Amino acid sequence: MLQITGVSRRFGEVTALSDVSLEIRQGEFFALLGPSGCGKTTLLRILAGFESPDSGAVTLDGADLLSLPAHRRPINLMFQSYALFPHMTVAKNIAYGLEREKLPRAEIRERVEEVLAKVGLAEMAGRRPQQLSGGQRQRVALARAIVKRPRLLLLDEPLSALDKKVRAEMQLELKRLQHEVGITFVVVTHDQEEAMSLADRIAVFSAGRVEQVDEPVALYERPRTPFVAGFVGASNLFEGAVHDGGLDGGALGVLPGTGDLPEGAPALLSVRPERIRLEDFGVPDEESPEEPVESAESAESAESAESAGESSEPAAESPREEPVSEEAESAEKPETAENAEEPESAEKAVSEEPETAGSAEEPEGADGPSEGPGDAAEGSGDDPGEAPDRSKDSDAPEGRGVLRGKVADVSFYGGVSHISVVVPGRPAPVLVAAQGATRVRTGSAVALHWAADDGVLVPQ
Repeated sequence: MLQITGVSRRFGEVTALSDVSLEIRQGEFFALLGPSGCGKTTLLRILAGFESPDSGAVTLDGADLLSLPAHRRPINLMFQSYALFPHMTVAKNIAYGLEREKLPRAEIRERVEEVLAKVGLAEMAGRRPQQLSGGQRQRVALARAIVKRPRLLLLDEPLSALDKKVRAEMQLELKRLQHEVGITFVVVTHDQEEAMSLADRIAVFSAGRVEQVDEPVALYERPRTPFVAGFVGASNLFEGAVHDGGLDGGALGVLPGTGDLPEGAPALLSVRPERIRLEDFGVPDEESPEEPVESAESAESAESAESAGESSEPAAESPREEPVSEEAESAEKPETAENAEEPESAEKAVSEEPETAGSAEEPEGADGPSEGPGDAAEGSGDDPGEAPDRSKDSDAPEGRGVLRGKVADVSFYGGVSHISVVVPGRPAPVLVAAQGATRVRTGSAVALHWAADDGVLVPQ
């Protein structure tokens, strides 16, 4: 339907558009997405007839669009500020364009009533704009734009003036209306969520150039440039070179990923947070190192108490101190001929028993089960690199794609747990997203891995 070929536009030393080429199909909801100053609004103004390109061509159904003045083009523009006439009623605002075309009054009335019903404002036809909410004014502006039945409707940041809740409602409303009226919509936005929820296809702009054109899911899952990988949604980007079907990340090892890039080529590996699997080994045990010394001293005091014939109070609590009492010793020692021949055996048992119950050099608390969530029983030490290797128990390829680190932060919003993991050898934390609440805690030692298809190699 709409063909844009090699369009460029400069303002002095600033290049707003550089050789932009796009094709927009009939009945499509098409989004121009990018940060402020990337050229998307300039392209919209060229389509509307408010700007002229320095070079390039624009055709609508094969006919040259650039040769027509703005008021002769079968295109309408819905402004970001809505630009409603404050002294006119809702119905008069909507009918203004039709009256300028000098259509019969009966036709004007019929078309205004029809579009008011579609946007749900039939009962507010007699009100003025200042008597309406922000969402209702947005509907009036939309009704005024579609009442002329243009072939192409251009929308410049149409929902930016609305609060979050109303914006979400109007996104669904815009999509429904677009399907009902069958008009091709082209929307300019810097809001990724808005573009992803509204558009059938999205063109991502950066510095006046088109980085990628794709459907929302394909754009998110398979970015083709570093800018798209970093701009559309959150992504973990690893630098390195293509190696053996993955990315050689230097100190991080070979990380799994897919892409049609030659061996050894410099590349980025993009991995979305929700694609990363996390194995939790729990918060490392942080008991004081002085504790084993105290245990040794208590064992020595127990032996000295035994030699003095004194009974130790914590005998019932600690297995090391049970043999202190002579009565207990005689009760535990069976009176056999063998014992009579070897009177030193009981004394040897006294000296050996504390060591078997748990020696002072290897206290139970140092390697005991952690109270952290997940598989914390095997976690030990403060160094995340010392986490046990469980890659063989996971779906990750053996010897590759497993990163070990420590959880730096855990937050929960939007029904998703967002986990930041510090990995040795990587300056930025690795982001992990898990659906629902998580039991992972800050300080936990974790292992991260993902499937090869979940990593996308992007040329650098």
